[in-house]
Amino acid sequence: MSGMNDFNTQVIEEFRANEGKVGGNFAGAPMVLVHHRGRKSGAEHVAPMMYLADDADPSTIYVFASKAGAPTNPDWYHNLVAAGTAEVEVGTDRYPVTVTELTGADRDRVYAEQASRYPGFAEYEEKARGIRVIPVLALRRSS
Repeated sequence: MSGMNDFNTQVIEEFRANEGKVGGNFAGAPMVLVHHRGRKSGAEHVAPMMYLADDADPSTIYVFASKAGAPTNPDWYHNLVAAGTAEVEVGTDRYPVTVTELTGADRDRVYAEQASRYPGFAEYEEKARGIRVIPVLALRRSS
């Protein structure tokens, strides 16, 4: 687990040093840092992830609990769903959000759009097929 923590720490530092932009596998991709609290531990966490902006609603972004197609959902997914709120950093802006899980046709439409833009997400979905449906969360700016 420390390997992933080290990787995430590097991505977070690069994100903050470059006003929300990172290189490597994420070069050119829209990135967000999601601040959340462990539902069991109460510890504060920051998870870097790609997002999809809602073209019709600039106050909403979507994140994908892909975990690279692993058979289980990432811990941050469970934390966000349990809390219903979080904070995000997009570029140099940090703000609170409400968390809503998309289901059915809405989930499928948003996931398909992400997979069309970033084919790795189509691969993740294929790896998870028959095991789990990769969750999609809407993060809506709140006041």
